Amino acid sequence: MNNSDEKYAQWLIGEVQSGRITRREFLGRTSALGFALAAGTQMFGQAHAATPKKGGHMRLAMGHGATSDTLDPAKIENGLQWVATFGVANTLTELDANGNLVASLATEWEASPDARIWTFKLRKGVEFHNGKTMTSEDVIASINFHRGEDSKSVGKPIVAPIKSIKADGPHTVVFELTGGNADFPFSFNAATFTIYPAKDNTIDWQSGGSGGYRLKKEDPGVRYDFERFANYWKEGRAHADSIELLTIADSTARNNALITGSVDAIDQVDLKTIPLMKRKPGITVEEGAGPLHYTFPMLTNIAPFDNPDVRMALKLSVDRQELVEKVLVGHGVIGNDHPIGPTYPYFASADEIGQTPFDPDKAKHHMKKSGVGDITIDLSAADAAFAGALDAAQLIQASAAKAGIKINVVREANDGYWSKVWLKKPWCACYWGGYPTADAMFTTGYATGASWNDTKWENARFQELLVAARAELDTAKRKDMYREMQVLLRDDGGTIVPMFANAVTAKNDKIAHGDISWFKAFDGRRILERWWMV
Repeated sequence: MNNSDEKYAQWLIGEVQSGRITRREFLGRTSALGFALAAGTQMFGQAHAATPKKGGHMRLAMGHGATSDTLDPAKIENGLQWVATFGVANTLTELDANGNLVASLATEWEASPDARIWTFKLRKGVEFHNGKTMTSEDVIASINFHRGEDSKSVGKPIVAPIKSIKADGPHTVVFELTGGNADFPFSFNAATFTIYPAKDNTIDWQSGGSGGYRLKKEDPGVRYDFERFANYWKEGRAHADSIELLTIADSTARNNALITGSVDAIDQVDLKTIPLMKRKPGITVEEGAGPLHYTFPMLTNIAPFDNPDVRMALKLSVDRQELVEKVLVGHGVIGNDHPIGPTYPYFASADEIGQTPFDPDKAKHHMKKSGVGDITIDLSAADAAFAGALDAAQLIQASAAKAGIKINVVREANDGYWSKVWLKKPWCACYWGGYPTADAMFTTGYATGASWNDTKWENARFQELLVAARAELDTAKRKDMYREMQVLLRDDGGTIVPMFANAVTAKNDKIAHGDISWFKAFDGRRILERWWMV
């Protein structure tokens, strides 16, 4: 087939996807190009599957979720909560499949020259599930929900630099910051900052936002049921009539649910089973690199992790390459004890700043220098943290033993892991889906006083750089600041970041999608409105 024929075939596929030609017409025209009937039929099937259509019942399963889950935007902790929240509500901005920031409830935004004052124009005619039409009042109430001295919101550190918010008419909101922030619009693509109707000086998040789906039933830790919202404002989104979102924490059970047809798509595919899954008829495994990383945070305000030599000894006792090979089965890269991975613009590579090595002798030296004596250190883990977390903990136990460091792996229950173990136990397994900017990642997980600072680590120089880098508009200077922050975390911080993992999902042939965002698994967590039934 020459270039002209290939272009014509691609044009025909586009005509199928737009509904302008029928199957008979498509097969007739492809046969004229010399395609066999089977090849033409396959091309038509692929083209037709890539055409979004309304209807059907979608069933999704995730390795997240707990009985303590809520859709309160101030308390969103895990990936399933993000997916459910993006189903019922929208954000001011969002990321497209290529990681570009695009309009959502905000149609445009503009900054003052110093990036300190930001003006957002709002979309008109957006209806909430309770029938109210969105105005500036709702946006202001939704953002203020995370502000204030008494706020316990996970988003509080992100909105802390906001000095004031005011309406400039019913569809314009003006934010004044305490200092410049070149990345400010990126902040509002997170599920934490979904917009809900204002009510009684707060927000009515229980009634739902303006998302493509109404929440029909919730059973936290088990399932969420959704039905399509008839008056959804967004064209070409929210395709399925109804959706089940299930928690299946066990990776084997989750894989089997897809294989047996109980669900249509799963996240966190058991990486060791990928070759087997790929051989299953009607199942497609998909993966991509993003900011997802696996961590082992230590509470630095509790002994022995308040001792920097203990922290360094443990970092040096981890064989990162072994973890990538045996836990990720090669589907990822080694980490360097900071959260900024290769997909971030301001990533400082090992060539630039050096790599924390696996060095049992140095680890033994630092443990002896710490003066803590002959102790056994508990490491809590469950596969609720990430698929293979228990295996990873046991591998760390074995590699640390080569340095004479004794680790006791505590097998925790999957249910309640995020409410009873993470932020509670002194050392545990954890995962971070990541954020679109270095500032958001640092501010949410490492800033002094942040509710998700899961090591309670405080460092005056780090905090100084965090504020300065946020306001720095010179890219080169900003890169230098972020490089220093990565070094500070690597050398003194309280978390071990041994690996960055590819996001791996799998689906059957009853479900389809367009271009996928790998910013977070399940299409940037927006699978409910972006995918459709074939």
